[in-house]
Amino acid sequence: MDFDMANPTALASVRAALSMPRLAPFDLHAGNDPAGGLQLYEWNIHVGAAFFQTLHTVEVVLRNTLNDQLCAWHTGLGLPGNWFDDPLGLLDRRGREDIAKARRRLRTQGYPITPDRIVTELSFGFWRFLLARRYHVSLWVPTIRHGFPHLQPPTRPAIAEPVTRLHQLRNRIAHHEPIYKRDLAVDLHDARTVLGAISPIALAWADQNSALPGVLGVRPAPVRIPLPRCP
Repeated sequence: MDFDMANPTALASVRAALSMPRLAPFDLHAGNDPAGGLQLYEWNIHVGAAFFQTLHTVEVVLRNTLNDQLCAWHTGLGLPGNWFDDPLGLLDRRGREDIAKARRRLRTQGYPITPDRIVTELSFGFWRFLLARRYHVSLWVPTIRHGFPHLQPPTRPAIAEPVTRLHQLRNRIAHHEPIYKRDLAVDLHDARTVLGAISPIALAWADQNSALPGVLGVRPAPVRIPLPRCP
């Protein structure tokens, strides 16, 4: 069955299925036009999906560069086990809990607990917090900073701040929340900043495969409802 936006019954049916409270902010942005509100909702879905494609690349490349640096540092110090075993006790309680949860999930799923599986099981939030100020002296200075050879300026906040914003964007998309009010061009710039700081070639590949420019280019414009004139 095809959906016809011009069919009032079909339009009302879809809007009811999505729920009026969910559509209310989109309707307001569209000047209280039911079809315009649904079209904006559709665009929000499309741009979220396009951003998830880019965020996929950012998350994978980011965790790999952090893991590579931490592995090299751990090995260079001649420490036993793996860096995520935290033999020096550098990770905070949250970091240790994230690693413990990753191990438990792997056991529950029946997977072997290998370094590669631990790395892929850790969330974007875990990697984001490794860039926090609390780890500036213990991790950023001796090891993590080397994972961003093209970062300008070469400071921890220059990478930590865009990663934090991208993590927040990822969570909004994952929870099906509106992102149409964000300055998505800035979000795209953040993603390109992170990838470019790690590998300009990886950035070029991501740019070539990104659907974002096209989706951002058809963003619906807000409808301005004039206020009533004072007598």
